[in-house]
Amino acid sequence: MDENKEKDFWDKVDIVLRPINGLLTALAVALLGYYTTSILRQSEVRETNQRVYTELMSGREQAESALRKDMFLSIMQIFLRPEGAGVESKMLNLEMLAYNFSESLNLKPLFAHMERQINASAVSEKKDYKERLNQVAKEVTNRQMVLLEQVGRKFSRTVDFEKLRSSPGGLELEPEKLVLNNTEREFMLSVLRYDPEQRELTMELGVRTPRESANVQRRTFIVGFYDFPMIDNTRLSGDQRAGVVLNQINEGGADLTLVYFPGSYASLKEKVSYDEVVENLRLLGQPR
Repeated sequence: MDENKEKDFWDKVDIVLRPINGLLTALAVALLGYYTTSILRQSEVRETNQRVYTELMSGREQAESALRKDMFLSIMQIFLRPEGAGVESKMLNLEMLAYNFSESLNLKPLFAHMERQINASAVSEKKDYKERLNQVAKEVTNRQMVLLEQVGRKFSRTVDFEKLRSSPGGLELEPEKLVLNNTEREFMLSVLRYDPEQRELTMELGVRTPRESANVQRRTFIVGFYDFPMIDNTRLSGDQRAGVVLNQINEGGADLTLVYFPGSYASLKEKVSYDEVVENLRLLGQPR
């Protein structure tokens, strides 16, 4: 008798709760469906926005590349034209090249050519043109240095020409240790010769990386006002670079700055070696 009463009770409970369970189940399924649909819709909107943004940026880059290409070809025709052009026309086109392509082209030969053209010309404003040429070079150097200093490290040194003349083997400047991306290197600069006519210094750069080797990597090069750090630099291990900039020069001496920066900020013509790519991928895969 008691068993039947208990059974009847649970039967009644089941009858009462069954619709509620069904309602809750339907509600849960509806909420899950709505939530899933909402996520899919948001994902589709996000993918659409990303695709549209990518297409716009790609179209913009292609348009800019085409414009820069046409401008570059048009400017170069001025310098390569057989009949030649006037100093003012060439100077203007050099300025346009320098301000638009200095990060991807080595313009030093063109600057040197322009300087020779000015010296050989019969114009009365030779001094003004040479000052204008040097000003363009300084502005290009300053623009590159502003960027490289933000992502790298630097130090400056002063060269005393009187001491250089009394040092036949070259004048060694005070070395400096710099750290970039957890890599410490010691940089050693030596001035070997000074060409007052060209206003250029022949230098030797020594680089020691203690964690890699006790050996010193050395490079001899010439630095003048037409050598720009993003283009003319020394390749180091770990996809890093070091460039030397001539800031000022006069009869008594010169001011130099060495900048140590990531290789990703070197000029577009610089190709990363296969070993550097593999090493970068290996470092990315290491746990931090």
